[in-house]
Formats: sequence, structure tokens, C-alpha cells
Amino acid sequence: MQNTNRTILNVSELNAEVSLLLKQGFPLLWVEGEISNFSRPASGHFYFSLKDSSAQIRCAMFKNRNMHIDVKPKNGLKVLVRGRIGLYESRGEFQLIAEHMEDAGAGLLQKQFEELKAKLAAKGWFDALFKKKLPTFPQQIGIISSPTGAALRDILNVLKRRSPQIPILIYPASVQGARAAIELESAVRQANLDKSCDVLIIARGGGSIEDLAAFNDENLASALYVTDIPIISGIGHEIDFTIADFIVDQRAPTPSAAAELVSPDSTQLRSNLHHLEQKMQRAMLLTLKQNSERFIWLSKRLQQKKPSYQLQQQSQRLDEFQIRLKQQMQLLLANKSNTVEALSKQLQTGSPNRLIATKQQKLLQLTTLLQHAIEAKLNHKKSTLALQLVKLDAMSPLKTLERGYAIVRDENKQRVISSISQVKAGEQINIRVKDGEIVSQVI
Repeated sequence: MQNTNRTILNVSELNAEVSLLLKQGFPLLWVEGEISNFSRPASGHFYFSLKDSSAQIRCAMFKNRNMHIDVKPKNGLKVLVRGRIGLYESRGEFQLIAEHMEDAGAGLLQKQFEELKAKLAAKGWFDALFKKKLPTFPQQIGIISSPTGAALRDILNVLKRRSPQIPILIYPASVQGARAAIELESAVRQANLDKSCDVLIIARGGGSIEDLAAFNDENLASALYVTDIPIISGIGHEIDFTIADFIVDQRAPTPSAAAELVSPDSTQLRSNLHHLEQKMQRAMLLTLKQNSERFIWLSKRLQQKKPSYQLQQQSQRLDEFQIRLKQQMQLLLANKSNTVEALSKQLQTGSPNRLIATKQQKLLQLTTLLQHAIEAKLNHKKSTLALQLVKLDAMSPLKTLERGYAIVRDENKQRVISSISQVKAGEQINIRVKDGEIVSQVI
């Protein structure tokens, strides 16, 4: 109703105006508080109050919104609610229309996790360039975990099954609670200081983000980053990721998987070793067979060459060279003698002093040439003879004996022994070396 002096609103109009002002005046916002008076009627909507130590506000969250949240609301749960300020016009009650809800503790931890992750990523601490390679055959494995936790038992069971020969060093540390991050950091730094292990496992079982908070500590991340020992993480379940997982050199989905990654399978190694041993034996037998066949072939070839026959041939050729050399020298001397005789006759016939002097000079020259020719011929023949003697000496079996080889024959020296199959234990054998013979007995 309206008159000339004032505007009069009924209650419904007033609440509508207030509701409009609230919606327009407040943007979408976050509110933190503790749930109380929670109810969920058959409609599926949530009705509850958010309170702190000194105030509270009524809240409503409709079904089309609450069906997408992960948190299970209950009285006493501290939550973060995103929503808009509104008014329940039928009662004129100020309220918050919630659109999203999450656990306040988990939300804060997740926010801190994302901030630290972004900070360390910007520093390059997650880069693959700085990741160390895990040893293929570790000499000692270090484990950083709770000494009473199931994760440690799982790791020890896997290592005992796969590599019972590898010693294990445990660095005990809390994996949950107020001091967990400090103890984990201290264990990592102590292991790096000891240098007793060539690989480390840092592990714990699964849990919520609150349970894994110790592994999202910046000081622990720093200790993991600067360590010289390769580290593998096995924290939580496969879907759980922590800052430590991004820092370490390799992440395993579970503690048991981490143990498998650092331990060689003894059964498989024994199988591989057996295979290599058989392969080596086959190769050795083949080599021995090939060398034996070559030795037999060379022995037969040596017998065919008959060194004594070759020696006779070379000796005969040497005699032939000597005879030919003597004949050549006699023929040359005869020719020169004839020349001298002819010149003498000419000298006697002509008998001029000048001619005699000229002829004498020429005779002297010819005599010198003759001597040089004879010496050159003799030197050539001597060189040829020496070369033949060197070749002959090189082919002599005595030279072979001088190099440390020996000829093994039977007791009567009638048969050369070239294989162990030709003798029996107790038999005597004759061994010819460079300066004598040795009589031995086969043992």
C-alpha cells in the first residue's frame, strides 16, 4: 500500500529486496567453519550451520551441488565452503548457499603442497638431468622408514625373497606426526654422511594427505636433493604423490615395488649364470677341438716336408754352387792367361820401349780389373752361400728345439707322440730338447 507521504512494503517484498541486495553486494566467497546441526532430508539437500568460537551462520547446499563433493559432512567437521550470501525469504533468515565443500585441513595441506611443488619445480629440483641411476647390483641397501610399520615388513620380505645375500641397514624414523619430517630429514642426512649404502629406500604405507604431510616438508626435500646416494621412494599407494616422490631419483608405486626395483632377482641371476657357463663350456670345447685339428694338420704337414730331406737338398745345391764357382774361376784365369801370353808375344815381336811401357801399364790395369772381378764374384758367391746357409739353418729342427720346443717319442725312440691318447700311466717316454734328451715316466 502506498500513500502520498511514504512507501510501505509488506514482509515478502522486504525480504525479496534484502535478498537481491545480498546477492548483488557479495561475490562468490570462501568461508571456513565447523559443521553443526547437520541434516539431510529425503530431498537430498544439506542443511547445516557453520560456526566458529563466537558466531554461526545457517547454510544450505542443494542436491545438484552436494552430489559432486568428496567430503562426507558431519557435525564437528571443520570445512571450507564456497558459496554466495543469500536470504531464506520465507523466514527472513540470513544464510549461505553452498556450491562446494572440502575438508579444511586437507584443503590447506593441498594448497601448501601445490605451492611448495611449484616453488621447487621452478628451482629445477625435479629435472631428470639431476636424477642418479640406481645401481644394478647394490652392495648394501639402506631403508628409511618406521621400524614398526607394515611398509618396512613388506620391503624386508621382498628383499629376502629376491636378494637375501645383500646386507640391509635400517635408518629408523617416524613417518607420521609432529616430529616425522625432522626425523626423516635427519635419517637422510645421516645416511649420506655414513656412505655405507649405495642405494636408499624411503617408504611408508598409504594414508590421507594429512598422514603423508611429513613427506611434503621443504627441509626433507632439500636433504633428498643434495644427497650423493641414489634414492627410490615407495610412499603410500600408487595414486599418492608427495614432494619427496618428485625429488628422489626414482618413484615406486608402493614400498614392495621399491624393494623390487633395487634388488636383482637371485633366481634369474642364477639362471643367467648357468646359461653363460654352458655357453662358455661350449666355446672352450670348440676352441680346443679347432686347435687340436690344426695341430694334427701342422704335424702332418711337417712330416710331409721331411726336414732331413730338405737338408740334403740344400747341401747338394751348396756343393753344386761350389763346383760352378770353381769352374768359373778357372775359366776366367785361363782367359786372362791367354791374354797375357798374347801380349807377351806382341811385346817380343815389336820390342819398342814405349810400347812395352804402355803394354805394361795396360797389363797392370787388366790385372787390377781381374782381381776386382774375381773378388766381386767371390763376394757375390759368398753372400749367396751365406743366405742359403741362413735359410737352411732356419729350417733346421734344431732351431725349433732352441726356442723351447721339444720332440716327445716313445721309450725306443721309434714313434713320435703327438696326443695323450698314445701313452698310458707308467710308460716311459723320451723327450728331446736342444742340448740333450730327458727320459720321463707318465704319471
